[in-house]
Amino acid sequence: MTLIKSISGIRGTIGGPQGDNLTPIDIVKFTTAYVRFMSEKNEGKRLTIVLGRDARLSGTMVEDIIEGTLLGCGADVINVGLCTTPGVEMAVITNKADGGIIITASHNPKQWNALKLLNERGEFLNDKEGKRVLALAEDEAFVFPEIDSIGKVLSREDFNATHIQQVLALPMVDVEAVKARRFKVVVDAVNSIGGVVIPALLEQLGCEVVKLNCEPTGEFAHNPEPLPEHLTEISEVIRREKADLGVVVDPDVDRLALVNEDGSMFGEEYTLVAVADYILSQGVGNTVSNLSSSRALRDVTVAHGGEYNASAVGEVNVVAKMKDTNAVIGGEGNGGVIYPALHYGRDALVGVALFLTHLVKKGCTMTELRKQYPAYFASKNKIQLTPAIDVDKVLAEMKARYANENVNDIDGVKIDFAENWVHLRKSNTEPIIRIYTEAKSAAEADELAQRFIAEIGKICNL
Repeated sequence: MTLIKSISGIRGTIGGPQGDNLTPIDIVKFTTAYVRFMSEKNEGKRLTIVLGRDARLSGTMVEDIIEGTLLGCGADVINVGLCTTPGVEMAVITNKADGGIIITASHNPKQWNALKLLNERGEFLNDKEGKRVLALAEDEAFVFPEIDSIGKVLSREDFNATHIQQVLALPMVDVEAVKARRFKVVVDAVNSIGGVVIPALLEQLGCEVVKLNCEPTGEFAHNPEPLPEHLTEISEVIRREKADLGVVVDPDVDRLALVNEDGSMFGEEYTLVAVADYILSQGVGNTVSNLSSSRALRDVTVAHGGEYNASAVGEVNVVAKMKDTNAVIGGEGNGGVIYPALHYGRDALVGVALFLTHLVKKGCTMTELRKQYPAYFASKNKIQLTPAIDVDKVLAEMKARYANENVNDIDGVKIDFAENWVHLRKSNTEPIIRIYTEAKSAAEADELAQRFIAEIGKICNL
């Protein structure tokens, strides 16, 4: 059982001893710290905080504790209930709230839950802000407000329909064109909130929807991370139903994986690539993804006359780089699409609507569209180290060895070779080095990974 404290919030497994797991006491502690931080930031003014959750089994319990704690800290609450992560982010923006808390552990298994913390822009806290929340969580000097100053629940209203309408209202979403195409779409939402929201979005786009694991029970029908090895069922259903495509989302609906009409994977990395291709086809602009994302986004961006930039891993870092470079589209290679014309957050609803518009305008099948993009293959590995090994020194040695190559060290060490790349990062929570590679064949990507695993092993005497 685990409790992980990070700058973006707190996540852990439900039950067990306080401080080692996500217990009610830990939930109160970190909610209070968040309110204290937001109060500092807003010079003591009365706060309004949006609260929403995915469909995890522990969601209602955690929601009740957080809501009561927010009220006890003197903050007013807009409770949007069962809601996607991008939906809560949009609710903060729409309601002009001071911040938000999303109750979700994203793609983690059902025993996990988390508090994800938002600022007044509906974006995750940055490094400095997150560290301040963690520091305040260890300070027990807070005096709670007395009876006349406790918070109020301002509303308990579903926000999902509003979010859908905000997506459909985007100028780059051609609702009528998609309706005319009458796509048949299979949806796998792993029995969380996506099972409510994604079919509703697709139906308003005129699609015939075949629902798979769309009851928001929190009993995940398979491993909730939308990776190919977990998606065999939807592949079979797509072929049986003769559907045009499949849509897969994680429990909080910020990641989007697509499945081709023949049941093969479109590729999570290529969700962002395809959406960016559409956006850039309507006007030249810049793009951003993180260092561990596919080179295909760079290739598509350059082909359209734009400039590509890479950020450190993590949504908050991608967003910062997008703002710095005035990017029109960006995200992460895990199927996370960030479209700033709506908001700066990974949003599977935006991804679906833009992708279907793109597919209509291309006038082709999923497999035909996929063939239009550069073919890259990734390999993701890790090396277990002893706690005594200085990972920073290991990475510095690797950087020195490849100083004559194109090296980026903003987040670990990424070495860009002419035909492939390797990205070496240390974990923030474990004594491991993550090794991501990409090449023009799966065999080449694996071979490159093994080469670097061997080099690091020699440095560390493993």
